[in-house]
Amino acid sequence: MKKIYFISDAHMGSLAIEHRRTHERRLVSFLDQIKDKAAAVYMLGDMFDFWYEYKSVVPKGFTRFFGKVAELTDKGVEVHFFTGNHDLWCLDYFEKECGMIIHREPCLVELHDKEFFLAHGDEFSTERSFRILRSIFHNRFLQRMFSMIHPRWSMSMGLGWARHSMLKHKVKGDTPFKGEENEECVIFAKKYLQTHPDIDCFIFGHRHIDEDIKLSDTSRCIFLGDWIGTFAYVVFDGTTIERKHFIEGESKDL
Repeated sequence: MKKIYFISDAHMGSLAIEHRRTHERRLVSFLDQIKDKAAAVYMLGDMFDFWYEYKSVVPKGFTRFFGKVAELTDKGVEVHFFTGNHDLWCLDYFEKECGMIIHREPCLVELHDKEFFLAHGDEFSTERSFRILRSIFHNRFLQRMFSMIHPRWSMSMGLGWARHSMLKHKVKGDTPFKGEENEECVIFAKKYLQTHPDIDCFIFGHRHIDEDIKLSDTSRCIFLGDWIGTFAYVVFDGTTIERKHFIEGESKDL
């Protein structure tokens, strides 16, 4: 039986990552090693540090990544792309050129007789400033206004904002796990589980924390970590849901 993989938060193209080409190559290497083992790959948001797609213009770069994704989809591997808070501004390029399946909302899916609830995770933040910023980013009118800016300036603005955001977290430190009682995604999962008791696993990105929480005797909540420092991923073989870390040149049993 082929496996199903879950990754998130690669933040490719970030100006705060010194060796961006090496960073992309590591992700491509991972995808290359699983291409014959995978039935599906779920990318749960913020795979790009900033992505803004115009009707007839897309950001340059990421050639190796897109080529590898196209190779997977050409082989029949489903590649699901969830928009995050850094790369929500995509149109149809990923679908038409690379064969990806785009998700703009959380998704409930059945995989090998198990129920999964999948989301980037920013949807459940209760921080007021973040909620305001998120509503601005999702506003269609403001998106159209931003698209009227020439890409030469709009991309610089977007990448600069993303760089500032990442460096701010590096200086202050990413917010560590806040405990089950305070993590918004866990709070949501516990409440959702009350009306959907058949869900076996909730998987979230966004928080850059590597946590696996038991919600009940039959359900768990997993935070995917990131693909910047920990290179974390989750693999499901039809029976076992396992958290792993990719070490290039050493990871063989993916």
